[in-house]
Amino acid sequence: MTKEPFLFIPVRYLIVFLTFICTSVCYIERVGFSIAYTVAADAAAVTQSSKGSILSTFYYGYACSQVPGGYFAQKIGGRRVLLLSFLLWSLTCFLVPLDPNRVTVLVVARLLVGVAQGFIFPSIHTVLAQWVPPHERSRSVSLTTSGMYLGAALGMLLLPSLVKFKGPQSVFVAEAALGAVWSLLWFKYSSDPKATASGAGEQLLPTNKKIDARKPSPKTVTIPWVKIMTNLPVWAIVVNNFTFHYALYVLMNWLPTYFELGLQLSLHDMGSSKMMPYLNMFLFSNIGGVVADYLITRRIMSVTRTRKFLNTMGFVVASLALAVIPSFRTSAGAVFCSSVALGFLALGRAGFAVNHMDIAPRYAGIVMGVSNTAGTLAGIVGVDLTGKLLEAAKVSDANLSSPESWKAVFFIPGLLCVFSSFVFLLFSTGERIFD
Repeated sequence: MTKEPFLFIPVRYLIVFLTFICTSVCYIERVGFSIAYTVAADAAAVTQSSKGSILSTFYYGYACSQVPGGYFAQKIGGRRVLLLSFLLWSLTCFLVPLDPNRVTVLVVARLLVGVAQGFIFPSIHTVLAQWVPPHERSRSVSLTTSGMYLGAALGMLLLPSLVKFKGPQSVFVAEAALGAVWSLLWFKYSSDPKATASGAGEQLLPTNKKIDARKPSPKTVTIPWVKIMTNLPVWAIVVNNFTFHYALYVLMNWLPTYFELGLQLSLHDMGSSKMMPYLNMFLFSNIGGVVADYLITRRIMSVTRTRKFLNTMGFVVASLALAVIPSFRTSAGAVFCSSVALGFLALGRAGFAVNHMDIAPRYAGIVMGVSNTAGTLAGIVGVDLTGKLLEAAKVSDANLSSPESWKAVFFIPGLLCVFSSFVFLLFSTGERIFD
């Protein structure tokens, strides 16, 4: 029996809680850089196109390490890889100066942070696949990933004030400190399970397929790369991961600019309202996880139908909300629409984002690495393309205050949401495919 670090608290609950804090800190860092760099870049008169290039640099490094992250998590253990990656990005944040004129230093630093954080999510999925039984997967993964949105919400709420009173560089120091604290907690309280949880609780699922929990350790199994890369349900996850992150990264990196230029608002003066889109993601992500597990364990829907139902609902509603954002010219309207869009996208994660562990629990980190590479490419394309779209819009709207300047920015992810929901309906499954 695995030793419990706290009385009456199962180890798997502590692991899930620590991974939740992990994703929160990661997204505080990402939102923090966007806020701090935007302030510093605007003060240095950096163009919107150049800002987009710097903001997207992170995702080049992030894309490069997704599949290697899944591979190394599979081979040497997700727990160790997670700790090393956290230490690397925290140290980089602490050492690098935020100077928009030192472009080479910023590019190298953002690439390093991207590479380091690229190992995190494949490692988390490997750890959760080992610790969490199938009947707890939806809410466990949803809680863990909802940390991203809570972190983004806290970053949007607190960091503009930190920048205003202490300067942009202070954000880097605060992020490095948070990373160091989490690393200490993970080093002290995390552990590897003595047996995989992939088969535990399997009888609660509405399926006739049983999993043999006594199969060899994943570290000794040959990874079926060709089968993974040619499997349609895997590609259904990949397409939806791309769309989810396209919308998320565009809003995360450009929403501050939209508030300040498109609506002529000050982030600092907006108070707590600017955190509502990400707080809504936090709430809806957990609602989606609880609803999914309820529908599955009560046998109201099969795993496949549950994933398709929540994914479709989330993405279709999000597409409508994204399309109408530029039509609202008040702070309340823009916050409401972006909150609905991001909230229902998070609900959709109870469909595609948990599906890795449905179809391939033994290779969850690998499949996550493949699909998250697509999500990262969405960040590269979306963030950089948005900068170019806005730079082109300045020809007819110099200060980017017209709704016409922003229509393409929000219409593109809305259209992708509709397309991706159809792909998931056609090709996804909740059955285990990879043995």
